[in-house]
Amino acid sequence: MTKQRDVSLALGVLKQRFGERFLVGESVREQHGHTTTYLENQPPDAVVIANSAEEIKQIVAVCAEYRCPVIAFGAGSSLEGQLNAPAGGVCIDTSALNQIISVNADDLTVTVQPGVTRVALSEHLRDTGLFFPIDPGADASIGGMASTRASGTNAVRYGTMKDNVLSLKAVMADGREITTASKAKKTSAGYDLTRLLIGSEGTLGVITELTLKLHGLPESIVGGVCNFPDIDSVCRATIQTIQYGLPIARIEMLDAVQVKACNAYSKLTLAEKPTLFVEFHGSEASTKEQSETFAEIIADFGGSDFQWTANTEERTRLWQARHDAYWAARALRPGTDAIVTDACVPISRLADCVDATIADIKSHNLLAPIVGHVGDGNFHTAVIVDLNSPTEVENAKKFAERLSQRAIEMGGTCTGEHGIGQGKKDYLHQELGSTVDFMRLIKHSLDPKNIMNPEKIF
Repeated sequence: MTKQRDVSLALGVLKQRFGERFLVGESVREQHGHTTTYLENQPPDAVVIANSAEEIKQIVAVCAEYRCPVIAFGAGSSLEGQLNAPAGGVCIDTSALNQIISVNADDLTVTVQPGVTRVALSEHLRDTGLFFPIDPGADASIGGMASTRASGTNAVRYGTMKDNVLSLKAVMADGREITTASKAKKTSAGYDLTRLLIGSEGTLGVITELTLKLHGLPESIVGGVCNFPDIDSVCRATIQTIQYGLPIARIEMLDAVQVKACNAYSKLTLAEKPTLFVEFHGSEASTKEQSETFAEIIADFGGSDFQWTANTEERTRLWQARHDAYWAARALRPGTDAIVTDACVPISRLADCVDATIADIKSHNLLAPIVGHVGDGNFHTAVIVDLNSPTEVENAKKFAERLSQRAIEMGGTCTGEHGIGQGKKDYLHQELGSTVDFMRLIKHSLDPKNIMNPEKIF
């Protein structure tokens, strides 16, 4: 049989089983192939709304029988074309699997379905005295966050998704559901399949349940903001803060262009200079001490106008502005879009990489605000472009290529958070060499029919 006929047979079976939850409308399919990058939208042949793990097993089993591609969908916030369907096939929409199954306060864990979003989880935990620290800018689904190995502003202290998922359930390419680990805090039992699936971008299985680590809310949370004469000073101050061992919870960089954008979009009144947003967690005494130590460190690098507060409303307003940085950047040039990319380097090379990136932006006359989780050596640029201008799009793509290559040459990675998807496949071999061959072997072993989100990563 041809590949197309295989897909057609799978679609026929699924349409009969799922009725109104089997969707083939053009707009729905395009929405589920949507990507917020310059990559072409490649919609699936159909979307199936799954209501349970058992239904996901049924869908994957049918697709396996007819060699039909399967793409898992959560909230649609990925940035590198992870949701596109270049080979057609079926998109499994998991957004209806949005139940928080249990919270175990004694064990500091929560078990959720994959369609639960980070904001919904935070709201649910609000009165428990616990919180889940991973906070990518978008209101992403927890399943999607695990699939792309997401992180966010808290990663410098609390780690990324790989550090905060204890166990997964996932439907594999043959339709069987597995549990990757127990709920114990540590284990030496066999291969670490939990972390194999985290970051696999749906190419190995469809996540159906996650058990996450929680953390107790600190007694005191203090947020602050300070500005610097130039980006190099921001990076040097950040490096010194990390090397000093200060247990900072958040340390975020915004260049002057991004500060201007945030002022306009979020109604802030910050000096339009390179800026750090910071946050400290602990007891009242420790956060006070951390803030004072930080003030001493930044003074050596020209840091000034350091303002810090424990007021919840003021802190929330500041961090909401940081999370809205993407929309603020786009508002600098109404009617345009943003081609977003990220890179991550060892903290010792952060200043060098950011300086070279800024020089690149200036020399090519780009509008590209910079923000960064600089405590991890990770930063993002949003190149503001008219997607209807082939010249602007090509210039932005070349800039992103240079940034990825620059990071790799400095011992870093072409992506600290966004994943490979379609957009960064070309750089994976450059970064990892023959390691990619072993990734392919794992993929072929677990998915011999190549139905799980094909043509991604490799």
